Amino acid sequence: MVGLVERLVPDELWELFRRVVPPTEVKRPQGGGRRRSGDREALAAVIFVATSGCTWRQLPPVFGPAWPTAYRRFTHWSRDRVWARLHRVLLDELGARGELDWSRCAIDSVSVRAARGPLTGPNPTDHGKSGSKIHLITGRDGLPLSLGISAANTHDGLGLQPLVRGIPPIRSHRGPRRRRPAKLNADKGYDYPHLRRWLGERGIRHRIARKGVESSQRLGRHRWVVVRTVSGLAGCRRLHRRYERKAEYFLAFVGIAAALISYRKLTN
Repeated sequence: MVGLVERLVPDELWELFRRVVPPTEVKRPQGGGRRRSGDREALAAVIFVATSGCTWRQLPPVFGPAWPTAYRRFTHWSRDRVWARLHRVLLDELGARGELDWSRCAIDSVSVRAARGPLTGPNPTDHGKSGSKIHLITGRDGLPLSLGISAANTHDGLGLQPLVRGIPPIRSHRGPRRRRPAKLNADKGYDYPHLRRWLGERGIRHRIARKGVESSQRLGRHRWVVVRTVSGLAGCRRLHRRYERKAEYFLAFVGIAAALISYRKLTN
């Protein structure tokens, strides 16, 4: 069990996680009770569920915490936005090393099937079946900078402004923190004059394919990084289909997947 926990949560990742997880009260005022399960074991169980795609009830007992404990810890951390803070800490570490490339960022989205719940809707690309959509912006190196979710029938253009605003101020190798890309590439789904003006007002150059004028494939040599990152998110099998009724828990799994992608970049 110890070997599996250390493989899923290496020492470097555990030290970064300890910086963002809120402190917990270990002692019970009334005394007695069982010993509280360790956060590292619970984190390993959460990562196992995220990457394997199993249900919480299928969680193997080898991690130590029972599945209700792991699920309860996941919900508490999700409400405290631990996953978003962990992702930001990883981006700060990468930015301080000069491993974030802001020169040419890209934006895209991907739809997944979903049960009923908030931020779900009929997917026009999946015979109208209920689904959700994951939106993301990546740097030139494919690292996810900003994430969001919406109903599957939400137009991609509606996600551009929230995603750009959602890029956190990230440390730089030299100089102040940065949160705006130098250039943003996008396909025809973002071809609207007001979006072009909005980006220009913020000093962000853009390369957006024009409807009826050019093919989105011409941007493939620059947008392939975001497509690769979308495939990397699919490596988190819990994102193949949305089972969570609460949107915040589905967004939490998206954040876990983004944090794992950034951690692999940090340790390579």
